[in-house]
Amino acid sequence: MSAPVVRAMVRAVSKRKLLPTRAALTLTPSAVNKIKYLLQNKPEYIGLRVGVRTRGCNGLTYTLDYIKEKDKSDEEVLQDGVRVFIEKKAQLTLLGTEMDYVESKLSSEFVFNNPNIKGTCGCGESFNV
Repeated sequence: MSAPVVRAMVRAVSKRKLLPTRAALTLTPSAVNKIKYLLQNKPEYIGLRVGVRTRGCNGLTYTLDYIKEKDKSDEEVLQDGVRVFIEKKAQLTLLGTEMDYVESKLSSEFVFNNPNIKGTCGCGESFNV
């Protein structure tokens, strides 16, 4: 008794436009400059890792850590010589997000402009998707 044979046909598709892929995370020039500044005297670190964890009154919050090596499951974003790694748990949450660095008279911080967020808490430190 022989195993059934499965057939497949291959067709060339012409005149099909390839769509450029969107980066999981884009960095503003201000964020790129700040990350370069943070890493300039730390040669043992290769970049920053962005993640999310359960915290706050609305569910999730962002985390930023220096990293020495890439994990297998990290997604790497390379922009203007800066390497940012997205941990696996945060990849779908951050898809299409812009990372900015903002300075004001009272604070300086990284700001994530995330189109996937459905709600935030009053203080702006936690969010849900």
